[in-house]
Amino acid sequence: MIRINQITDKVSSYIDHPDLDLIQRAYVFSAQAHDGVVRRSGEPYISHPMNVANLLADMQLDEATVAAGLLHDTVEDTDTTVDEIEELFGSDVADIVDGVTKISKMDFESKAVQQAENIRKLILAMAEDIRVLMVKLADRLHNMRTLQYMKPVKQRLIAQETQDIYAPLANRLGLHRVKTELEDLCLRYLKPDVFEQLTDAVSEHRAAGEPYIDKVIDLIQNMLNKNKIKGRVYGRTKHFHSIHVKMEQQGLTFDEIYDLIAFRIIVDSLKDCYSVLGLIHAAWRPVPGRFKDYISIPKANMYQSLHSTVIGPDGERIEVQIRTDEMNQIAEYGVAAHWQYKEVGKGIKKGKTAGTRDAERYTWLKQIMDWQRELSDPREFMSSLRLEMFQDEVYVFTPNGDIKELPDGATPVDFAYAIHSEVGDICAGAKVNGRIVPLHSTLQNGDSVEIITDKNRVPSRDWLKFVKTAKARTRIKHYIRTVEKERAIALAKELLEKEGRRLGINVQKAIKDGDFLHLLDEFNSGSVDELLTQVGFSRYTPRKVLKRLYAIMHGEALDLRKPKIKEHAPQSETQKKPKGDGLQISGIDNILVRFASCCNPLPGEPIIGYITRGRGVTIHRIDCHNVKHFEDERLTQVSWEGVEEKPYPTKIKVKCLNKPGMLGKICSMLAESDVNIDSGRFESMVDGTSELEFTVEVRDLNQLYSALTKVKALKAVREALRVS
Repeated sequence: MIRINQITDKVSSYIDHPDLDLIQRAYVFSAQAHDGVVRRSGEPYISHPMNVANLLADMQLDEATVAAGLLHDTVEDTDTTVDEIEELFGSDVADIVDGVTKISKMDFESKAVQQAENIRKLILAMAEDIRVLMVKLADRLHNMRTLQYMKPVKQRLIAQETQDIYAPLANRLGLHRVKTELEDLCLRYLKPDVFEQLTDAVSEHRAAGEPYIDKVIDLIQNMLNKNKIKGRVYGRTKHFHSIHVKMEQQGLTFDEIYDLIAFRIIVDSLKDCYSVLGLIHAAWRPVPGRFKDYISIPKANMYQSLHSTVIGPDGERIEVQIRTDEMNQIAEYGVAAHWQYKEVGKGIKKGKTAGTRDAERYTWLKQIMDWQRELSDPREFMSSLRLEMFQDEVYVFTPNGDIKELPDGATPVDFAYAIHSEVGDICAGAKVNGRIVPLHSTLQNGDSVEIITDKNRVPSRDWLKFVKTAKARTRIKHYIRTVEKERAIALAKELLEKEGRRLGINVQKAIKDGDFLHLLDEFNSGSVDELLTQVGFSRYTPRKVLKRLYAIMHGEALDLRKPKIKEHAPQSETQKKPKGDGLQISGIDNILVRFASCCNPLPGEPIIGYITRGRGVTIHRIDCHNVKHFEDERLTQVSWEGVEEKPYPTKIKVKCLNKPGMLGKICSMLAESDVNIDSGRFESMVDGTSELEFTVEVRDLNQLYSALTKVKALKAVREALRVS
C-alpha cells in the first residue's frame, strides 16, 4: 500500500516549501474517519484515498488538492461535515471536498435522475474551482482500476458512466494519460470479448514489432543528430480503445489496421518542430489528408503538436507526433501542467485571474454553464452533456479571422449559435468561403463562415435534425417549447370556456379571481399557466378540471347528470396497459414495452427507453447508434429490476478457419453454455476463413460473454464477438 511519505516526497519535488503539515493532518483525519472500514477487495478503506492523493501528486497538484484527495470521501461516507473540514483544513480544501461529494441524502424519482443531478453539481462546482474535477477524475481512475471486485452489472453501469462523462472530461482538461487509461478500462468491462481479443492481438503485434520500433527510433535519432537538432524519440503501439474505435468506424479487422505504431519526437523549440517535420516528409512519403497542425490551431484543451502519417521503412504506415517539451507536458498532464501554484491554480475561482491561455481553456466549461441553466430536466441535461463532450472538433473562422471550435459535423446554424444565441435565433442563411450554402451544410476545418441574419426569422424545428452542438439544440428546443406552451394555453382557455358555458362556470372570471390557484396542488402544477398548458396538451380534460373547480368554489360536487356528457379522459388515466416484465420505467406505469431489434438489449447492460406513438416504449441499449437520432423529449430512463428468466435474442459473429467439423464444434460449444441458436448465416472467404453469424437466445449478458469466451478458446477460431 502507498505510504504518506511517498506522497509528501512527490509534493516536495515540485513545490518549494510546501505545506506538508496540511497533508499529514488530512491523512491522520481520513485514517481515523475510515477506521475499521474495508473495501470489496479486502483492503483497508484508507488505501483508496491514499491512491487518489498519490495520483494527484503525480499530476503535480497543490497541497490543498492533495489534502482534498485524502478527505474526499469523509463527508459522503462518515459523520464528518463540510463545516468540520473547513474548520480543520481551511475553505479551499472544504470547497473541493464539498464539490466532489455526491448528492446522496436527497430523494429522487430514479437512480438516473440522481446521477444526472450529481453530474450537474460536479459541473457547477468545477466552474468555481477546476480542482474539484481533478480530484473526481483521480477518484474515478482508482475506482476503475479496482472495478474487478464489483458485481458484473455494477461494473458495466460504472464503466458506461465513465465512458460517457469522465473520459471526455479528462480529454477536455488535456489529461491524456488519465483519458486513455479510463477508455481502455471501460472497454475491458463494456466489451470484454473485444478487449480480450485486442489484448492477445496487440501482445503478438508488440512482440513482432519491437525490432521495427527500435529500427525506426534509430533512423529518426540519426536524422536529428545529422541535422544538429536536439531531441528524444519514443515509439509505442496505440491504445486498445483507439484501435477499437478505428475498427468500428471503418469496418476493419485488427489485421487490416496499418498505422498501429506511433512515434513521438520531443524537441527544444517551435522552429525545430517544423524542421523535423520537413526531414520526416523528405525521408518518407506522407499519406494525403493525414497531416494536422495543432500547433498553429491548438485543440480546445490547448493541446499542441504536429501529427503526420507517413509510409515508413519496409512500407509500414506509421504516425509521427512532433512537439516541444512544454507541449508534451501539457499533452500528458493537461491543465495541471499549466498551473502556477497559488496564482492561477484555482482556474476560474472567484477573485482569481488566470492568463489568456487559461481563459481559453475554460471556454467549453463556460458554454456548458450557459446552456445548462436553460435545462430544468436533469435527464435532458445528461443527454446534452453527452452530446457536448463526445465530439471531435473542427476549427472554422469568422469574417474577422477569429477561430471558433465546433464539433465534427457542425453546420452554419451551430456556428451562428456559437457566436451568440440571438444570432442563432435569427439566422436566415450562411456564406462559407464566400459562397452561399444550405444551413444543413457540414463545415470543414479552415472554412470561413459568415452568417446572414433576418430579424423576422425564428428558429425552425427542422434545425434539430442536423445541429450538433448542445447550445444550438437547447436554444431551438427552448423556443419551440415557448411557442407550443403559448398555443397550448390559448387552446386550454378556449376549451375551458366552451365547457364552462355548458356547466355554468365563468372560466375567465375564475382565472382572474384566483380560483384556479386552489387546483394547483391537486393537478401537480406550479402555476396556473402550467395547469392550462397541461389541459392544452390533453393531459387533463377540461371537464375534470372544472368539476374540481366547482366543488371548491361552491363546497359541493357538480351534478354532471344534467347535462350528461361522456367524459373523455386521457388514455393514460383510463386504460391500463401491461407493464414490461423485468423493467422499471421512470415516471411511467402500466405501459406496453418492446425490445428494439436493432441492438437487442440484454439484462444487465445500460438501457434507455424511447416513447413511440401508439406503440408504448421501445427499449434500446444506451450505446445503440439509433439513439442519437431520437428526439430527446421522448427518451425516458429505464432500468432492469426483477428480471424474468426468459430467452432474449442477440446476434454474434464468429470468424474461424474453414476446416471440416468447425460448425459442429461451435454449435456444440454454444449448446454446452445453454445458448439456443435461432438462425444462422455462413460465408466462406477467399483467405481460407469462414464468417458465421448466429441469432442466439440467452438469459443475460453474463451468459453471452461466457459462451463467447468458450467459443474463442477453440484453436481454429480467430474471433468471436457480439454484433451490434
